[in-house]
Amino acid sequence: MIIKILGSGCKNCITLKENTEVALKEAGVEAEIVKVTDFKDIMAYGVMTTPALVIDEKVVSFGKVLKPKEITKILENVK
Repeated sequence: MIIKILGSGCKNCITLKENTEVALKEAGVEAEIVKVTDFKDIMAYGVMTTPALVIDEKVVSFGKVLKPKEITKILENVK
C-alpha cells in the first residue's frame, strides 16, 4: 500500500502525515508514506485544497486534517 500526503509541507500537512502514521500503527497496516509537494503533481490528482490523503492512487480526503481514527476507518475500507 502506498499512501501519499499531498501538500506544501505546511503544519497541516505534517499533522496529517503524523496522524496517518498513528492510524497505520493502530490498524496494524504496513504502508509506504510519500510526501508530494510539487503543485503540478498535486493538481494531477484534481486536488485544489491541501492537505490531501491519497491511498493507492485514490484521493480519499482533501482540505482537512483527518484524525487517526478517521484514517483508520478509511484504511479498513481500503483493505
